[in-house]
Amino acid sequence: MPLPASLHIDAVGRRVSLNPSDPAFFQDPYPTYAALHAAGPAFFWEEYGFWCFCGHEAVAALFRDRRFGRDVLDVASRAELGWPEPAAHLAPFDAVEAHSMLELEPPRHTRLRTLVNRAFVSRQVERLRPRIAALAHELVDRLEAAGEAELIEAFATPIPVILIAELLGVPAEMAPSLLDWSHRMVAMYQFGRSRAAEDAAVAATQDFVAFLRTYVAARRSSPADDLISHLIVAEAEGERLSEDELISTCILLLNAGHEATVHAIGNAVKAILEAGLDPAALFATPEAAEASVEELLRFDAPLHLFTRYAREPVGLGDIELKVGDRIGLMLGAANRDPARFEDPDRLWPQRAKPPHVSFGGGIHFCIGAPLARLELQVALPVLFARLPGLRLAEPPRYRDAFHFHGVEALRVAW
Repeated sequence: MPLPASLHIDAVGRRVSLNPSDPAFFQDPYPTYAALHAAGPAFFWEEYGFWCFCGHEAVAALFRDRRFGRDVLDVASRAELGWPEPAAHLAPFDAVEAHSMLELEPPRHTRLRTLVNRAFVSRQVERLRPRIAALAHELVDRLEAAGEAELIEAFATPIPVILIAELLGVPAEMAPSLLDWSHRMVAMYQFGRSRAAEDAAVAATQDFVAFLRTYVAARRSSPADDLISHLIVAEAEGERLSEDELISTCILLLNAGHEATVHAIGNAVKAILEAGLDPAALFATPEAAEASVEELLRFDAPLHLFTRYAREPVGLGDIELKVGDRIGLMLGAANRDPARFEDPDRLWPQRAKPPHVSFGGGIHFCIGAPLARLELQVALPVLFARLPGLRLAEPPRYRDAFHFHGVEALRVAW
């Protein structure tokens, strides 16, 4: 695909103009990333208004650099930063974000993550392997006779949605509502969002919170063997989660627990089919499956941009940042950095332990990474083994959502 018409690179000034909603970019960002790598590891993205880093070394280091974080209002006031007061119409959404571990720094982040992390360590997640396999088989059972399907809706979406709902203890029949609320809420992170999108996100937040408050109350009086029940009674450093923290944590886990994994599954199937690789070889052994999944996550990551704030004055080479300045870490570009990966645009499962950054890094490293990896390692072999003639029925197209990089539909036949 040619470079986007909206792309303008000033290599000397290290400034880039690029519309993230340019179809030539979000349908295939990798030629643009190659051009950016050729120009240098960092640039000022004019449309976003902050410095972005696309080199693997820089992105990996900045994820772990404690001079940067997801929050800055614990070290400076809005007045000191020159920020306006929050928009009143976003108050319900902001109230949930205020207790989200993704948006917090230590010590609050440490306490929340400690409480939740016990459910997502690898030994706990491994117990879900039979359930993931059974669910994948159930889904293929439903579509096998048809000879064709749209895999995002029929396979990639149900697996992570049902699993995270079951893990939390939320009724599976709530999945359609959870999906609707989640899609409207995560639209808040997209470039150039509209007032209509903001209003939809707020309404979804209010519905989500109302449902969870009722559900948490039921779990308080009738505990079960699920994560919500465990979080109600769990303690870290002698403290329990407040109800607002519990609600925000559940929303974060439900949203983050499926959104990226849906894209990861869809992107992986697309990549395998387009590359013409032999699925039987890719997933021949547990070790081969693990290596293949890591390479698939590198090759077409489901998330392409995370941001951080400078929590103190920082100099990065000749780039000077003041407190509150935002930076962009470009995961998808870092994963295709030719300075780190030989032949980066090749899907090569035999690549020696690719240190991709698809799950982020540092204290905000994706808490659900073990679960996402297991879902891919188990579900993909089931899909390809059950449907050995799987092929693309039409060229897949990606959603107009640069941050969340995933195909909007994956029409296949067998």
